[in-house]
Amino acid sequence: MTATNSSEASETVVCSGSYEEGEPLLSRVELINVWSGPRSLSTSLMYSFAQRDDTEVIDEPLYAHHLRVTGAQRPYRNQLLATMETDGNKVVRKLIEEPSTKKYRFCKHMAKHRTSCLSKEALTTGKHVVLIRDPILSLPSFDKVLSVTLDELDLGNLVGIFSELSSRGNPPPVVNARDLQQDPEGTLKTLCEALEIPFQASMLRWPAGPKLEDGLWAPWWYSTVHKTTEFKSRSAFTAKPFPKKLYHLLEHAQPFYNLLNRHALRPACTENIRPPLPVPVNEKLLIWVNDQLLVREEAKVSVFDSIVQGGDGVWEGLRVYNGKIFKLDEHLDRLFDSAKAMAFKEVPSRSDVKNAIFSTLIANGMGDSAHVRLTLTRGKKFSSGMSPAFNIYGCSLLVVAEWKPPVYDNASGIRLITASTRRNSPNSLDSKIHHNNLINNILAKVEGNLAGADDAVMLDCEGFVSETNATNLFMVKKGRVLTPHADHCLPGITRATVIDLVKKASIPFEERRISLSEFYSADEVWTTGTMGELTPVVELDGRIIGEGKSGPITRKLQQLYAAAADSEGELIPFETTSDTDS
Repeated sequence: MTATNSSEASETVVCSGSYEEGEPLLSRVELINVWSGPRSLSTSLMYSFAQRDDTEVIDEPLYAHHLRVTGAQRPYRNQLLATMETDGNKVVRKLIEEPSTKKYRFCKHMAKHRTSCLSKEALTTGKHVVLIRDPILSLPSFDKVLSVTLDELDLGNLVGIFSELSSRGNPPPVVNARDLQQDPEGTLKTLCEALEIPFQASMLRWPAGPKLEDGLWAPWWYSTVHKTTEFKSRSAFTAKPFPKKLYHLLEHAQPFYNLLNRHALRPACTENIRPPLPVPVNEKLLIWVNDQLLVREEAKVSVFDSIVQGGDGVWEGLRVYNGKIFKLDEHLDRLFDSAKAMAFKEVPSRSDVKNAIFSTLIANGMGDSAHVRLTLTRGKKFSSGMSPAFNIYGCSLLVVAEWKPPVYDNASGIRLITASTRRNSPNSLDSKIHHNNLINNILAKVEGNLAGADDAVMLDCEGFVSETNATNLFMVKKGRVLTPHADHCLPGITRATVIDLVKKASIPFEERRISLSEFYSADEVWTTGTMGELTPVVELDGRIIGEGKSGPITRKLQQLYAAAADSEGELIPFETTSDTDS
């Protein structure tokens, strides 16, 4: 066998002996390995690739090896062992080295066929694809043919293959069978792009009936797919009840499926492409849910949780500076006061909440420039409904810590408009309860967004200024600092801190009802909040505030607040020495 020069990336070789002009040349192929579990449209995908003019397909070449190694029983076991190569390493070498008249060699594999005795070449050579299907769809059909187990579903093996390839810096494209059914052309184009091969329209259809490339097991497994000529559209709903006897398997299988599905390719024409995060490092967060840390995409509560059923929870925002949590005890006081006012039961202890906060911050390595959203819900219900009597499991505790700078421009300032949505009256929902029912604030924020403003000022029921949709408000007039009564607004922790700083700085201070027109004519205006700290307001409803920039008192208080935040707070107990588990 001698090599000749070729412009192709693969090496072209000619067999020794006679060669007639016009005969196809044999060349080393590019290997495409598709790994899947059963009932996942893998055979349909094989038929799809078989329609390409540059691709040969091979149906489960490691099947006999798998039967020999595992001793698994199949009706065709003896015939398969007698007709197929049973040494998996020889199969792998042949797939890699055997020349072909086609450029690509598509190998359909069951993930479980990759046994531990196979050489590393099974995953280190060629390109790889992981094909998945939602177990709620595959389990019922699979159970009709074979007694189903978690091992038979192969999702664990697929996760292993995906993880191993990813750890080598070569994560394989993941294809969801659902996408092949809903948008075959878009999904195949996206897959071909990921494999760096040209898409061919011929992949969209194939002839009905048995195929030459079928394995000898086809009569037992392929009767349904032999009736197809394309990727059949999936029904918009499941037409039959899910078998209750398979529920426990579904519980075990879904986490594997969900992990892989997060990495699934999405056709470029869809709107499912995930936008980048404003702070990319927040993509890999550890989040506290009840009693454990979870990765970002698995940090969820039950659909029966009160926070989902009725927004029934209380919350706090915390900020981390210089290895410390600022005003932690004040925030926890308000959290527990709110929970008591809402008659929550089985509330976690103060030390448990602190431990959850510390655990989350330490696990994420957050000692500065971080914000914590602390939420305590009434907990999970045993059935949908409003009544707290349905809550029998105790509260749910959620700690979301993110790398997050102050959310406003505290140097140049922000623009506000006045919302038509009024702040809650204590007769309706007392704002002193820091409750998750924020629809009132959200409606005001919607108005602000639509007006192109940074936030919206909210008035109380009598037309006096209360706060913004997210922060408390202060103003300065002739050297005197004023802020509205905390009757219709939240008495914020940052608000209280700033009031204390104003008094310590011997700046005249007054807390009273303030009209909107007084804010229009103020010398300075600023907002306060944990997420934004002290933020100057330079424009309100089109009126320029003062000189249209941060004023002297605002700047002074910003400096005093920064000094307090840097020096005060509860120390996060990061370990100073490395300990190893015993």
